[in-house]
Amino acid sequence: MKKENSPKKTSLFNKLYGFTKPHKTYFLSALLTVVLISVIAPTRPYLIQYTFDRYILSPDPVMLQNMIILMIGLLLIETIIQFGVTYLSNRLGQLIILDIRKQVFGKISSFKLKYFDNTPVGTLVTRVVSDIETIASVFSEGFLQIMGDLLKIFAAIGFMLWIDWKLTLVTLIPIPLLIIATNAFKNGIKKSFKEVRNRVAELNAFLQEHITGMSIVQIFNRENQEFKKFEEINEEHKKAHIRSIWYYSIFFPIVEIITAFSIGLAIWYGATDVMKSTSPEASPGKIISFILYVYMLYRPMRQLADRFNTMQMGIVASERVFHLLDSDETIPDNGHIMLDNLKGRIEFKNVWFAYHGDEFVLKGIHLNIEPGEKIAIVGTTGSGKTSIINVLSRSYEFSEGDISLDGVSIRDIRSDSLAENISVVLQDVFLFSGSILENIRLQNEQIRREEIIEASKFIGTHAFIEKLPGGYDFDVKERGNMLSAGQRQLLAFLRAYVHKPKILILDEATSSVDTESEQLIQKATEIISQNRTSIIIAHRLSTVRNANRILVMESGKIIESGSHDELMSFDSNYKKLIEKQYALS
Repeated sequence: MKKENSPKKTSLFNKLYGFTKPHKTYFLSALLTVVLISVIAPTRPYLIQYTFDRYILSPDPVMLQNMIILMIGLLLIETIIQFGVTYLSNRLGQLIILDIRKQVFGKISSFKLKYFDNTPVGTLVTRVVSDIETIASVFSEGFLQIMGDLLKIFAAIGFMLWIDWKLTLVTLIPIPLLIIATNAFKNGIKKSFKEVRNRVAELNAFLQEHITGMSIVQIFNRENQEFKKFEEINEEHKKAHIRSIWYYSIFFPIVEIITAFSIGLAIWYGATDVMKSTSPEASPGKIISFILYVYMLYRPMRQLADRFNTMQMGIVASERVFHLLDSDETIPDNGHIMLDNLKGRIEFKNVWFAYHGDEFVLKGIHLNIEPGEKIAIVGTTGSGKTSIINVLSRSYEFSEGDISLDGVSIRDIRSDSLAENISVVLQDVFLFSGSILENIRLQNEQIRREEIIEASKFIGTHAFIEKLPGGYDFDVKERGNMLSAGQRQLLAFLRAYVHKPKILILDEATSSVDTESEQLIQKATEIISQNRTSIIIAHRLSTVRNANRILVMESGKIIESGSHDELMSFDSNYKKLIEKQYALS
């Protein structure tokens, strides 16, 4: 197992190290300060020993004063360098996670919709926010600090051996015990931290889903049941954290005991040498310096275990993040053609499509739509209506056949060019927190405020917008909750209209609105569909009467095609759908 995991960890670390390349100045500066402080710190105990033995036991006030000034100066230099280590390493970490977060969000933005069908939003939020924040610790509290601690340990042992190798060997007798305890702590805490991260992802996913769907929870009086489920997830999260706390609560006292043991051995051996020998190798100053060196050794050793685990947390988090970055969940954008002056002719040639495996929801679709033609698609739930627009807009990739615009396969068209020429108005309109103007413009600064207002007047949305506090600057809040379903739908029409698409798709755009809003939407539909190819997927069949052609779908196939009058002239499936809907109304 170790042979399999090592290359993986090395690969992850290499990927992380690759993110330091744009910030070489910060990385090398942080590395230099780490080396400097590791070399300077162990000189202080030696200077204390030297001063005590030379200028205190044999009093020399002038030299004592000079040595104190020297040590204060050295301490100030060490403090400044320590500030540099902390600042540079943390800044480096923040710069790196800024780059990673941008890459991750860009990657998520390119994923096909099928990925979001199978992945909880809360899990993705954990990856983008919490996991990436943890990666920063690899640089701010991990790699550089581990290197500094190791250098400090080797430098301290080097000074100790140079001062008195016998006393050093005696003092370091408990080191094997510390190594065993540190290794056990490192392994235990790594496992617990991994469990903590899993529980955090579960908690985030649960909270995101239930806060978003709180209306359903309250409508069906499920608060107590969902609270119990939350308690269970929260309890597992707590247990995972307590397990990590338990490891810390055991490890740190053990380190303190081992430290005290080493100090006791140093004092015992040094004092015995002083008392029994006429020319002792030990001296009071030497014993004091060794006590300081013991603290200088064991403190980094204790921190090393903690830093290794911090780094392990960062590595585990980076594994999740890089798994996301390495995911091949995008629809290949191999297109090279930019659509200029698209007329809007659409052709489906034997198109097959499945959301899962070979469970096809579109089966050999053949369809020609002429430029400027208004097509309506009707059918029972699950017949494949929405799938038609999903594959046309390349939100999902079709399995077989081809779809072309003006004779050009959509796979040969650049995705950004395709998106610019197709606007989709969905049944469930999504509005972002912010003003109406921002939701219409969608960061496209080329769309002027005056242009939006003029378009709004043209399609009939200006009146209700002007009545809102602030008008076009009214904050619709999260998901547009400050507006009714009909108002959100009308804004979706306005948004589609101002982006001036060549192809307009309306997916069940009037299925969840009141009669008054439906009338406004029907009027808006007539206006924005003029002189452009339009596909209307309708649940309310009264909205499709004026379509040039109506397609009836069943089980993934087009079974009927014609105008309203043509389809009503015989015993068609369309006629049955109309009669059934009127009977229910």
